[in-house]
Amino acid sequence: MLGRLSVVLFLGFISPVVLAAGNPSAGQAQSITCAACHGQDGATPLDPSYPNLAGQNEMYLLRQLQMIQSGEREIPLMAGQLFGKTDQDLADMAAYYASLSGKFGQATGDDDQIAMATQIYRGGIARKGVAACTACHSPTGQGNPQAGFPALSGMPPSYTIAQLTAYREKQRVTDEEFGGMMRDIAEGLTDTEIAALADYLQGLN
Repeated sequence: MLGRLSVVLFLGFISPVVLAAGNPSAGQAQSITCAACHGQDGATPLDPSYPNLAGQNEMYLLRQLQMIQSGEREIPLMAGQLFGKTDQDLADMAAYYASLSGKFGQATGDDDQIAMATQIYRGGIARKGVAACTACHSPTGQGNPQAGFPALSGMPPSYTIAQLTAYREKQRVTDEEFGGMMRDIAEGLTDTEIAALADYLQGLN
């Protein structure tokens, strides 16, 4: 992703995100109902199609909460969950989940699948113009908190598959402020490659 990111930065696509000072204690109180889907610890979701929130970076979480609340990111199951929340409430929730420790699983693919995923994550696929994921999401999958790029490590595979597929099919467009970077990258990935990446990422740390 480095080449694409350099272009994005040069052209100034990244919009400044106003990050209110979040209070984790206040966020814990605001997040009580979230446990029904995302788990009491934020990292053991009720359904593996839900994302782990524990340990995710604060800037990314706040931006996603803002987009979900405004309808910019459409998630039917979240409809109404953020109704009435103030900007400070969202910031507090983001700070709370960012303060929690994430959990990691273990890749279950065979040697060929893991090798494929490792190559894509660390080196990309040059012949298809798919850049390495490490430039934005770090070698350990922890993301880039300062830039607001999300952590991917420990994420349930079904969630990762759904998001990469949605980007590929142009159904998720929450990368608009980054010039559509994720849509461009996901467009070059097959179902097999996405599945291998998702399995690899659940154990990356």
